[in-house]
Amino acid sequence: MSQLSHAIEVILFRSRFLLAPLYLGLVGALVLLGYRFIIEFIHLAEKIGKATPQSFTLDLLALLDLTLLANLILMVIFAGYENFVSRIDVATESKDRPHWMGTIDFSGLKIKLIGSLVAISVIELLKDFIELSGQDEVGGGTKWRIVIHLTFVASGVLFALMDWIADKREFSGTHQ
Repeated sequence: MSQLSHAIEVILFRSRFLLAPLYLGLVGALVLLGYRFIIEFIHLAEKIGKATPQSFTLDLLALLDLTLLANLILMVIFAGYENFVSRIDVATESKDRPHWMGTIDFSGLKIKLIGSLVAISVIELLKDFIELSGQDEVGGGTKWRIVIHLTFVASGVLFALMDWIADKREFSGTHQ
């Protein structure tokens, strides 16, 4: 029976490598996002002479939005792979290794993800408000974006609170 148990545990432990293609897929998405960024940048450069300050700001915010999304994807790739699949040994010898790499646990990753989503949501809201400047009424789509943004903010606060409570319990449980 212990051989069967050992075989099951080996299969379960090695199954974590099934996640690797998903992270490679995210690398592909990062490449596509980079391509999209280049297209948007070229469009921005082409119309720089005739752009109003408002439209230029909106286009810059779109580039910022894509950059934040790329950062988010990269964070998920690194932290997710290291937390659930394997250490990235190549990075340990690199002088360019991000300082946070290898230090973000699943809880920290959730907080960083929700923080990034809030930042992206804020940019989308800012774009809406710039487009609506001078109008008296906020459209229905913008109202829903505000609701979604506030939901992201509340979720982030609740995640942080749950982690804080869990840390307090761990700390008080180990130091009694």
